[in-house]
Amino acid sequence: MTGFDPRLTPARPDLAAASLRDRVEAPRFVEGTVQRVVWPRAALRKEPNPMASLVTEAIYGETATIYEIDGEGWAWGQLDADGYVGFMPAEALVAPGAAVTHKVAAMSTPAFPGPSIKLPPEALLPFGARVSIVREKDRFLVTDSGLHIFADHLAPLDRFEADPVAVAARFLGLPYLWGGRSSQGLDCSGLVQTALNACGVACPRDSDMQEAALGEPVDFDGDISVLRRGDLVFWPGHVGMVEDADTLLHATAYFMAVVREPLGAALARIASASAPVRTVKRLVGQIV
Repeated sequence: MTGFDPRLTPARPDLAAASLRDRVEAPRFVEGTVQRVVWPRAALRKEPNPMASLVTEAIYGETATIYEIDGEGWAWGQLDADGYVGFMPAEALVAPGAAVTHKVAAMSTPAFPGPSIKLPPEALLPFGARVSIVREKDRFLVTDSGLHIFADHLAPLDRFEADPVAVAARFLGLPYLWGGRSSQGLDCSGLVQTALNACGVACPRDSDMQEAALGEPVDFDGDISVLRRGDLVFWPGHVGMVEDADTLLHATAYFMAVVREPLGAALARIASASAPVRTVKRLVGQIV
């Protein structure tokens, strides 16, 4: 499979997606079945092992194309939104059901079994979770599976935020989590992906993918005066968003949190600890 990114290529030595039949060698090719995530957050791992590295997360209501479910209950497949490949618990998946209509616009929201906030919630759905609404009941919207969600915590699927930096700032203080991309914890590229997706911008998962795919390059030689709000600053293995002339907004393992950090100090600290800035990208005309 030389030349293929294994993070985005549903192919293993023993099995591959049927769409790759003429591009890779494998003893077995499978068409795959679309499934919907019904856990608030479903960990996608590199290997079928609960101790394996978390590579990303699938959020409630997102879909994945599944090519195999093994005898231990691990589903191997590819997330439909950003193409990431890995293993997740098969228990987190069901058949797609009704078309998705809304998304969670609050940082998180309880999903109740009935139209009362006094009922024990069945799930706490994170920002960006997708649901299929079939009717209204009092101040709740009711999903196809009978969950009742406070109407003001939802937005139509086609309604987008205007400012990814403002979206990212809502996550300030939340924990850094390697592979995370929810309001329970995020890594640097998970924060950028979540913020851009909320604004209707398709965004790859990892920072190197984002560096290659997003925006237009900015000529940056260390002079922070050329940076603008919303610019994406890339180092090897890390990305942050410029909030203003003085501030970098990012999820960082250094503080184990999503933080605001003085821009000049952040650039100097990261350069001293690892490497200088490699690329700056500007999202010209990409925000809805």
